[in-house]
Amino acid sequence: MKHFQHVPEDITEELFFVEPHPFTKHTQKNVLSYSLGATLYTPATKPDLLHVLQNIRKYDATSSVICLEDSIPDEKVEEAEKNLTVFLSMLDELDAANVDLPLLFVRPRTPEHLERLFIQNGHLLNHLTGFVFPKFDGLTYVGVAFTETLQRINTQINGNLYFMPVLETPSIIHRETREATLHNLAHLFAHNRDQLLAVRIGATDMSSSYGLRRNNDFTVYDVHVVSSAIADIVNFLGRDMDGHTITGAVWEHFRPSTRTFKPLLRETLFAEDKQLRTKLLTSGYDTFIREIQMDKINGITGKTVIYPSHIPIVHSLLVVSHEEYSDAQEVLKDTNSGGGAYASTYKNEMNEVKPHTAWAKKTLTRAETFGVAKPGTDFVD
Repeated sequence: MKHFQHVPEDITEELFFVEPHPFTKHTQKNVLSYSLGATLYTPATKPDLLHVLQNIRKYDATSSVICLEDSIPDEKVEEAEKNLTVFLSMLDELDAANVDLPLLFVRPRTPEHLERLFIQNGHLLNHLTGFVFPKFDGLTYVGVAFTETLQRINTQINGNLYFMPVLETPSIIHRETREATLHNLAHLFAHNRDQLLAVRIGATDMSSSYGLRRNNDFTVYDVHVVSSAIADIVNFLGRDMDGHTITGAVWEHFRPSTRTFKPLLRETLFAEDKQLRTKLLTSGYDTFIREIQMDKINGITGKTVIYPSHIPIVHSLLVVSHEEYSDAQEVLKDTNSGGGAYASTYKNEMNEVKPHTAWAKKTLTRAETFGVAKPGTDFVD
């Protein structure tokens, strides 16, 4: 699959200077982690999971989590497990080449639950790309137990299933335990680098530790107790030498509510499509767009989403601009020249080779999976 593959070819040619490259779950890990984009959560109790997951592809969904944790009540777990087994069995009987599905992940509740899913499904788990591990902790045995169980499963099914830990426990949000937790997690992730696909941020659970919940007037970065934790997660785990991809917190809203503040989207961006601006504003998505931009500037790529209409917004904002692409290429072209600084191709900023090299490499990785927009083309187009 590839991003924007459902856009007609003639329109794709109009929009992209470099088109997105196709990828599969076997794609090189650093590219695959960027390819996740907007990861949609789907409760495992949904009837006809195959149809549901095929249907979300029209929204450009390229990664989806089948959830057996917080999205379903405790009394529905057994039903959800059976539904998952039916779904995986169906995939086993179908020709994979004829089934257009996003990358599939399953979110179990605990390491013991992961073990039970393996007992129930065995080699059927090879239809997945991996698992999402909730409440992943660096101060208890939970994180170690999850990774050890996954290693054992991969060995027994001869698989290469990835994991994505969700950082959301009180030990992350509480300042007095945060540093030790993140230090332990950095050590654990270093020893499980080949299986770690991306680190996910669970802002909802972190907010719940203080009885907080943001409405659609505010980004997660306006909730200071949570944004401080996000900053430290990036500080410990997002360093260039580590290479961990960190994904953004979920946006919980999909219906308009009472607005207090002025809209955040400039009218000039929508000169050719004022109806699109109105639609985004009435849905409260201008703050969502602001949050995605804040994610990007803070070193976070991709996002957890709960509603299909969120997906094309996230992906449009992850397309690399022609200006970014030009700057990144220039910087990397001169990495062997001993450094230096000079005006960019667009003559509006300075490119400094040594400090901008890590940014340039990440930008070209994002360009590989999301493409590069033509000059003068932006996310609105």
